[in-house]
Order: sequence, then structure tokens, then C-alpha cells
Amino acid sequence: MLSRRSFLTTAGILVLGNLLSSCASSNVDLRVLLLQGSIPPQLLKAFRQTLSSQPSLDFKPQGQLKDLFSLLETWQGKDENKKGLWQEIPKLPVINPPPPSLSDFVTLGDVWLADAIKQELIEPLDLTEVENWDQLPSRWQQLVKRDQQGNLQDNGLIWGAPYRWGTTLIAYRSDKLDWQPQDWSDLWDQRLSDRISMVDQYREVIGLTLKQLGHSYNTRNLDKVPQLKTELLALNKQVKYYSSDHYLQPLLVGDVDVSVGWSNEIIPLINNNRNVKAVVPTSGTCLWSDIWVKPKAKEGQTELSQTAKQWLNFCWQPQAAKLISLFADGASPAINTIDKNELSPEVINNPLLFMDEAIFEKCEFLQPLSKEVEDQYINLWKEVRNSEQWTVNSEQ
Repeated sequence: MLSRRSFLTTAGILVLGNLLSSCASSNVDLRVLLLQGSIPPQLLKAFRQTLSSQPSLDFKPQGQLKDLFSLLETWQGKDENKKGLWQEIPKLPVINPPPPSLSDFVTLGDVWLADAIKQELIEPLDLTEVENWDQLPSRWQQLVKRDQQGNLQDNGLIWGAPYRWGTTLIAYRSDKLDWQPQDWSDLWDQRLSDRISMVDQYREVIGLTLKQLGHSYNTRNLDKVPQLKTELLALNKQVKYYSSDHYLQPLLVGDVDVSVGWSNEIIPLINNNRNVKAVVPTSGTCLWSDIWVKPKAKEGQTELSQTAKQWLNFCWQPQAAKLISLFADGASPAINTIDKNELSPEVINNPLLFMDEAIFEKCEFLQPLSKEVEDQYINLWKEVRNSEQWTVNSEQ
């Protein structure tokens, strides 16, 4: 999950720039640094049209979640040994230019939230005046309610505003297989021996194996699942490539028949390649969410501006939910609060976006783990990956 990234098309970037070209002034009413592709340009245009005044808006895309997290560290002076994306371009006239001005909101993935809270990079949100927050399904509210260590807490403070979500999917070549994978257990099918590529993330791989065995992605005691290591070793023999950046290329060129990866990268691939299909595993899968977080101010906690509150509220309105679900290769947390008749056929008839409710109830977010439990996962992963000599494309 930590490598999950999404890129706008060149045309989309140009549209975004044109929409917000009036934001060069230092007097900006709302600054937002967003993950590229997570908000469609149509949404920003629609937001402007809802405003009675004409505030100055500054929305800037960044290519990867890790760059956005680095910016949060930069603003708090915690990145002395790190370089953000803006510092990595060689031979620029200006060496190490300053990072962007402190934003009102930044996109963060839910798996980054605990670290951002613990490192005091962000501050909690007061959403009492954001009316659509109360309409958001409880699952999304609970995701961002945390204690000061970033752990889930029912009555915790609100540390973010979810606006887009997706899943981990099984993608496959329909022209190569004479059968259709349906669930995680199909990955162990001998017909897929050495014919699988998947993301190189231990929480994802161990998690789907736990799910296949009837356990949670967030199992705290791996020793109570005695079959786990055996099943992981068997799965390893099925996998030809591990890569969090290039797991889909082998599928496209026919080097593998199945790929396991993230929906925001698989959905556009399906839209452009009729031979690639995908399914949400019937036993449930891993969920991820993009979240608006508020960078911590240098001196004390600051209140949300009126424009900032309007932006959060707008992101959960039916119009925004429909645009996100249609154009952002993901779904809106508010998608199930909208009358189905108002959703476009492209969304309502897409089971990767408008999921079967019974399957959705079995899906899980990756929860923060204690260091002790995290070490269990890491050590098991190392044992499995070192058990044989692998000719894999690995990023570990």
C-alpha cells in the first residue's frame, strides 16, 4: 500500500492548471495539495460553481503519497535527511528550492495516518459545522477517529476526511484463461503456477493469505494460525514477480495470467484493454482510502476557514460523489448514500466501484499494528521470501 500511486493524464493536468490559474496570488483562500488523479478536474469546476463568492483556490497535484508525506515532514522540520519530489529534479537553475506554502489540506493514504499523528505532522479536524460529515457511513467515520498514537478509537479525535476509496483486486487475462478467478483461494490453483505477479507489500500478501484461511487482515497473533507459513510458501511458488510499481506490465505482455494490485491502477487498465478483467474476491479484500488531512500549524491549532469547510462538505455531496466515482478510478465514501437512480450506468453497473454489499461487509482496512505484532509480520515475510532463491522483480 505504501507504494500506491496514481497519475493524471497530461490533458487532465492541463485542465487542472487552467481551472486554477488564478491562484498565483499570495492571498489564497484555500490551498490543497492532492494526489494526482484522486480528484477529477470536473469536480473542481463544479465546486467553483457552488460558491457565491469567488475565492482564490490553489489546488496542486503531487505524483505519489510518499511525496505528500515528505511535505508534511518538511513543514515540521523533520526531513533533514530526506528530499521531496521538488528537490530531485537534476540541473535546475535553483538548487533545493523551497517547498510549497503550508496547505489547508493534503491528501494522505489511510495507512500513513498513524505515523502522521504520532509524529505530530497533522492536527485533528473540527467537523461540527460540516453537515455532511454526519451523513457519512460510520465505517468511514471510524477509520479516521484515532487516539494520539494513531490507533483506532471509537471516541477519538477526527484526524482526516475520507474522500476516495478503492480495493485490492485480482486482475486476469480473459484471453489466456478458460476460467475466471473468483476468490483468493484461486491463487493457489496449480494452473497459475509461476503465472502470478503481485504487489510487493507484506501486509497485503500475508493479509490475503489470512483472509483465504478465514482470518482477518489485521490478525494480531500469527502463531494462532499454524497453516499460515505453509500457505505463504505455497503461494510464493505461484508468484513469478513481486513489484509495487511494475506488477501490471507482466500481465499486459502475457508473461503472467493474473496480477494482484490496487483498483485505482487496475481500473484504467481494464478500460483500455478488453482482455484484462478484474474481480473483488468474494471472501473480502483490503480497502484503502485517500483522506484530506490538515497539516499542523507552527503555532497552535488553527480553525478551518469557511472555504475549507465548504470544500469538505462538497466532497461528500451527491454531485461530488458521482464525479469522483465516475472519473477518479475509485469510489466516493458517500456512494451508498445516493439514490441508485442518480448514479450513472458506468458506476452502478461496475462491481469494482459499486460493490456487492455482502462482499463489502467482509472487506477491511489495514489497521495500525503494535511494534511487536508488526515484527511478527516482517519476520514471517522474511522467512518466506528467503526460503528459496527467487528470480523475482522485488522491491523489498
